[in-house]
Amino acid sequence: MPGTVLLLAASPVGKGRLVDAASVLPVLAAVPPGVLAGTDTANVVELADPLEPQAVLTRLRAAAAAPGPLTVYVTGQLQLDRRQRLPHLALARTTASTARYTAFPWHWFRDELRLRPAGATTFLLDLHADADTWELLRGTPLDSGRGNAVYGRIAPPPSRRAVAAPAYMKAVATILRSGFRPPPEQLHQQALARTAPESAATDIVLSTPGPSAGDPHAAITAAVQSGRHSEADALAARHEQAAVTAHGPASEEALHWAEVRADLAMFAGDAGRSCHTWLTVATVRLNAGQAPDAPAVEAAVDRAHHQWGQVRDTTRARELGAALAELRGRVPGRREGALDHVQRQLRQLQTQP
Repeated sequence: MPGTVLLLAASPVGKGRLVDAASVLPVLAAVPPGVLAGTDTANVVELADPLEPQAVLTRLRAAAAAPGPLTVYVTGQLQLDRRQRLPHLALARTTASTARYTAFPWHWFRDELRLRPAGATTFLLDLHADADTWELLRGTPLDSGRGNAVYGRIAPPPSRRAVAAPAYMKAVATILRSGFRPPPEQLHQQALARTAPESAATDIVLSTPGPSAGDPHAAITAAVQSGRHSEADALAARHEQAAVTAHGPASEEALHWAEVRADLAMFAGDAGRSCHTWLTVATVRLNAGQAPDAPAVEAAVDRAHHQWGQVRDTTRARELGAALAELRGRVPGRREGALDHVQRQLRQLQTQP
């Protein structure tokens, strides 16, 4: 099966730049697509210093929808938004004060790739962090999704007035130009060896293999791929009930499995059940004290909104639409006009039999 490769290199224009991210792209572009992907053939999408987070999101979604293996190469710098203090990948127009609106939220990688089969996605990362982000990451790992393999490094801020080079990713590209891609862990270790010792003592090294065959997510993925949707949901339901018993219904463990079941309903073509489950997840999170603009809350309402648009039964759509409108009043999300859209659609549904 053909692979897919997403090459993303981004850093701000001007004095806020910490790393010359795009300088690695000519070296990566010289590598045959199949070698970049570790497959016989591959499609490559390249994003060099993109301007808008939505443009990156569009390309990421397209790559996530590809059925084969996906390899995501990311070179750039991390900054925190001042409102929520969450890591963002800085883009060309990003400044310290505008990160929430001009940078790419790192959790969007996790959210958009969550529907892919466990173990089908590999990240190779060469990131530099600004001072605030570096302090955060020393105690809080960068979350790139539980089903993905992640390799690379995060470097501390370079010395004042210096622009760093993406040494790790250039080492990766140089190795790949030989015409062979070793297994990701081996490629990672070879790249680290080429960049040590100048960075080994200070960098945060990322080395997370994909899930093992015994991982329940892998078993659920296998059931979905075989069309055994009821079996997949039953397995997820057992894990959800165990998490509720052990940790409580509002725990992250229980909510994770509820979110898995919402995704499984979507895969099974039951948009109504998927929408209802996402609405329930959002409500539980809000009732537990999570903020309306918390990423997990916004994501749950956004997914409920999307699934609601797929519901074809008019009566069911009215019922879910009323609940969605109430939630949209509390959780408007990042896109303008979401509540207005729900209200317009509800008015149209009222005129239908």
